[in-house]
Amino acid sequence: MTGESPDVLAREVLERCRAAGVRLALVEACTGGLLCARLTDVPGASAVVERGFVPYSHESKVEQLGVPLELLQAHGSVSVEAAEALARGALERSRADWAVAETGIAGPGGGTPQKPVGLAFIAVLRRGEQATVERHVFTGERAGIRRAVAERALALLLEQLGTAS
Repeated sequence: MTGESPDVLAREVLERCRAAGVRLALVEACTGGLLCARLTDVPGASAVVERGFVPYSHESKVEQLGVPLELLQAHGSVSVEAAEALARGALERSRADWAVAETGIAGPGGGTPQKPVGLAFIAVLRRGEQATVERHVFTGERAGIRRAVAERALALLLEQLGTAS
């Protein structure tokens, strides 16, 4: 959805964040930067997007964001626990007020019966509060799954911003 005309959802997220004085940290362990790209396609995004992380390997999750290796070994990198730990690590390593973290299996390989291709966990965390984590199983090809994860991450963030006091 990027290109000449920035998408409406990304614009709405940025406007809401700007109005509230919110800065974001993004962790994209599934979309590989697509979420950040959607936001930064909108002029003025630098007032909101504080930084982004793209940790694909276990090592990068541990090194960049301080996710305990034991957590990844026990639950896997595609889990509720990993998504929340990624969001917490982003807030600990940034000046952001909110973090959005996603992790998933975009395919075409890598899925198992317990964790199929299309499985994704999306966490939204406001500094000092409890994380909201959603589990989804998206269908389609790799590019479509990545787009769906980014879309839902933006929508979930917008929902959480709306409920914040």
